[in-house]
Amino acid sequence: MSRRELSSMALMLRPDIRNRSIKVALVVGTILGCINHGDSIVAGTLDAAGIIKIMISYCVPYSVSTWSSVQTAKDDFKKQQAF
Repeated sequence: MSRRELSSMALMLRPDIRNRSIKVALVVGTILGCINHGDSIVAGTLDAAGIIKIMISYCVPYSVSTWSSVQTAKDDFKKQQAF
């Protein structure tokens, strides 16, 4: 890795990547929560375990979006270095 290339952690903390990942997590996590736990939410029977599962449903799309954005940023950097 080049000294000028940013680390994965630095890229994950970049505001544009972080904000995009949060937006994706909010939309996709909400959809997943409704699909997977909508019946218990509507019935009023959602327990602590269900709430934890819903919270995890937001972590997954955040992680996927962040990872793909970081990989794209790294690929773009490598392409720029090639020229």
